[in-house]
Amino acid sequence: MTHSRRSVLRRGAGLAVAGTAASLAGCSGAADGGSEGFDSGYAAFFTLNDWANEVAGDRASFEDPVDVGRLGHGWTPDGTLAADVAATDAFVYLDSPEFSWAQDLAGTLEADYDTVAVIDGLAGLEDDLLDWDHAHGGEDEEHDEGGETHDGEGGNHDGEGEDHDGEGGNHDGEGEDHDGGGEEPRYDPHVWVDPVLAADVVDTIATGLGEADPDNADAYADNADAYAEELGAVDDAFESIAEDAARDVAVLAGHNSFQYLEARYGFRLRSPVGVSPQNEPTQSEIADTIDLVDDEGIDVVLYDRFQSPRLAESIVENSDATEALPVTPAGGTTREWNDAGYGYLEQMTEINVPAFERAFGAQ
Repeated sequence: MTHSRRSVLRRGAGLAVAGTAASLAGCSGAADGGSEGFDSGYAAFFTLNDWANEVAGDRASFEDPVDVGRLGHGWTPDGTLAADVAATDAFVYLDSPEFSWAQDLAGTLEADYDTVAVIDGLAGLEDDLLDWDHAHGGEDEEHDEGGETHDGEGGNHDGEGEDHDGEGGNHDGEGEDHDGGGEEPRYDPHVWVDPVLAADVVDTIATGLGEADPDNADAYADNADAYAEELGAVDDAFESIAEDAARDVAVLAGHNSFQYLEARYGFRLRSPVGVSPQNEPTQSEIADTIDLVDDEGIDVVLYDRFQSPRLAESIVENSDATEALPVTPAGGTTREWNDAGYGYLEQMTEINVPAFERAFGAQ
């Protein structure tokens, strides 16, 4: 896969870690590089952790602070995390208010722990970010686990009313406390669902690790290039779905984490919920979705594996659709997938690609 953005991303990531790299170079032993002094780090959530470990290879090991079954959006770390991360060599995160805890931690590290390389995966992607309109979701409200339901459907977004293997997979008030009540533009953080942008983030991680650990910079770049080839295969799979689709619209019964896939491949996902996990569909929106299912001959209704399937099941029960299928925003993992060794690639190829093929009639 061609990396036309590599030089730009190297400059962007270099700015993010330049001060840290300089500090590392001035520390005792830093001149010897990562062979002795660089061996561990944290990444802010499942996907970044997976990618950081792919890029690091056997030269460093990264840890995900977010528990299995949880997503990093709006997640609240315990009080020891800053000290735990400060004891390592790198922190990989996304500079997005949807991960405000990670922004706060990055600021603390940059201010007080200059031996930790702070790497922003969104560096260089500012022009690629899509708007995220929380308009009718009440973005400043608190939403606890076990919160509201879908107008009697029983499926809520924060705790979901059922266990899902004990995960509770919630978005933990993903839209809350947005610095000024939404006055600043909001951007959808789910860039990682787009395999093309994913390759850019992986390249940024490699650049950041190379800046902090220059002795192994070439190895990190080579690992990123090898992983980008695998991401290229995911890109090809979605391109094939777009080309072979029997219909141009599918239904997602949950909040839409896939805007970047829609923008990349021309998919159209109809969601009665919208993009915000705080949004609750009205009966009218649900009825309109059911009408769309019947009018378009849709037989599969998608739902987010980290949310309750009840809304999807209700749409299936009240329409001509025959099946509800899970998809994953690939921002976390379940116990089942974790035990099976699923990383980002497996979630995309084993869960999302087949589900999108079915939903768009592209088998």
